[in-house]
Amino acid sequence: MLSTYFDHLLLASRKSKVELDSSHISDVPVVLANIYQPLVNICVWQRQLTKPVANYADWLIKGEINYELRIILESDSVIDSILKALPDHNGLRALAEDVNLLVTMFADLFELKMVGIRLSILDKAMCPKFHTDNLPCRLVTTYTGSGTEWLPEVAVDRSKLGRGANGLSDAISGVYLNQNSIQQLKTGDVALLKGSGWLGNEDKAIVHRSPQLDMNEKRLILTLDFGN
Repeated sequence: MLSTYFDHLLLASRKSKVELDSSHISDVPVVLANIYQPLVNICVWQRQLTKPVANYADWLIKGEINYELRIILESDSVIDSILKALPDHNGLRALAEDVNLLVTMFADLFELKMVGIRLSILDKAMCPKFHTDNLPCRLVTTYTGSGTEWLPEVAVDRSKLGRGANGLSDAISGVYLNQNSIQQLKTGDVALLKGSGWLGNEDKAIVHRSPQLDMNEKRLILTLDFGN
């Protein structure tokens, strides 16, 4: 079980770089276990994709338009399902194994039997305004293209979310302090986003949004959700 894997890695947590009480960021995967800390609403594992994975992701978005795969699986059936669902090309197995790694880690961390997997090619912002999600926790990673944007807790005015924005754009609603407040995940980064469905986190869910994309820009994004 990967629970022992995370327990072991916690011994190396001194390498972790803590940005704020509400966000933990590190280049070691153990940082994801910090999502259980009450004040934390986002954990980011900063990593570099392998060349086979990056190359396949780049190839896929050049040939597929608005592709989306949605499945709910047990962690031990991920690789075969990805291999069957995606077009064959060099690097496909590497991508399938990477998705399997993340699914296994996610399932173990939250003791899940089933995981909801969404692998999408997007050519526009899916959720363009800052918002929170009404779910316990979601894993997000971008295989190619711009990454998800989020706001540190100290930079958010939650009264300006949703209807509180009075129809104004994020840029003028006052939902964040200034442009420099906006943080963005890099390609390959793995983030856990804690939502309002997490017990005790009803009013502290991470505030985030999809990035605005340039003309002809696309991104390949993976999200994992609780499947049971």
